[in-house]
Amino acid sequence: MDRVFRMLAFWTGIFTVMFYVGDMINMAYLFLAQTIFFLGVGFLKLSERMYMYLFGAYCTVFFIGFTFYTNFILVPGFGH
Repeated sequence: MDRVFRMLAFWTGIFTVMFYVGDMINMAYLFLAQTIFFLGVGFLKLSERMYMYLFGAYCTVFFIGFTFYTNFILVPGFGH
């Protein structure tokens, strides 16, 4: 399970570089923070159960944040 978190760190790192090159600096910082989190957790050698709890907590925070953003911050059709 630790390798799964290191794989997630790899892919969020790829997205960090792509967002930075695409001049989306705020999104690059967000993905850099996720990369550091996943990489740090990937080397902790926790139990399978704790890795699943961490991933469930990560998904919960993501879904709450994404729902809040899409309902209250995102302006549909802005910029078209």
